[in-house]
Amino acid sequence: MIRAAILPAVGSPLEIAGIELPEPGPGQVRIRLAAAGVCHSDLSLSNGTMRLPMPAVLGHEGAGTVLSVGEGVTHVAPGDAVVLNWAPSCGTCHPCSIGEIWLCADALTGAANVHAVTEDGTELHPGLNVGAFAEETVVAAGCVLPVPDGVPLTDAALLGCAVLTGWGAIHHAARVRQGESVAVFGVGGVGLATLQAARIAGASTIVAVDVSPEKEALARAAGATEYVVASETTAREIRKLTGGQGADVAVECVGRAVTIRTAWDSTRRGGRTTVVGIGGKDQQVTFNALELFHWGRTLSGCVYGNSDPAKDLPVLAEHIRAGRLDLSTLVTERITLDGIPGAFDNMLAGKGGRALVVF
Repeated sequence: MIRAAILPAVGSPLEIAGIELPEPGPGQVRIRLAAAGVCHSDLSLSNGTMRLPMPAVLGHEGAGTVLSVGEGVTHVAPGDAVVLNWAPSCGTCHPCSIGEIWLCADALTGAANVHAVTEDGTELHPGLNVGAFAEETVVAAGCVLPVPDGVPLTDAALLGCAVLTGWGAIHHAARVRQGESVAVFGVGGVGLATLQAARIAGASTIVAVDVSPEKEALARAAGATEYVVASETTAREIRKLTGGQGADVAVECVGRAVTIRTAWDSTRRGGRTTVVGIGGKDQQVTFNALELFHWGRTLSGCVYGNSDPAKDLPVLAEHIRAGRLDLSTLVTERITLDGIPGAFDNMLAGKGGRALVVF
């Protein structure tokens, strides 16, 4: 038996309990976790914003060491350091066939599988495919990528979601160019990664926006040149900080209608607004037809940073080795499994950056 964080049902509190994992079957890998990040998507699963089979072992941002592999697995071996990829592409559906693997139609089919059982025999599913809030996990081979050389194993957990998402939002979705201005809404783990990515891209003015004044130091350490505490005048403040025009790019990392609308309003005429945050169906954003014509802005969603992890991880590793990307600055709290409920509370309260479960 190993310990894991279990979500019995939507809206229920997490339970830290023993589970029993099977040995890896064909095409599977068993991993001992070194660390797992506590992401807002885990909170979205727990409150029903995202719906996947329950009960489940949550956690999707993780890294660890391969313990054993099933038949047919050749790209990793026992002892290898690996990072978890919660959205593996099938390679055959329409999005995959046209190179948009982040939109793979079958990426989350593994979440319906039986992942483990509790001590009383209750069957559990893997939250977002990987069930990383556990001392060990068994995943499909496509969910496992080697950790690039020079990346500390514990920090590598952050590559599995926050960093790939933030990096991709800037470099793939918004395609920020040297000298452009960027506004980032939400200074959590993904927001901090987005700020670092904007700095690496050569953005000039980088405005961080958050409801908490206490996050200013975190934001500036990540690359923000300006900090705005969210209010009804946020869009006006951002226009003032960008020569009266508005930001070339706004990246929304919160998933709330009012924040998405403010990000749009903060973007210059002809600018780009990229939505990374996952909001609920009740979060309705409205625009009138005339403003869509007049402003000529682009509004786009962004899934997993529009990234190809196999291609992007080596690029990120080079920035890490060169000191341009600092994963440790995203982490504001290192906890055990028992600390995950408290980390959820902090996310709800808008406190801190990324909480990292260290095993």
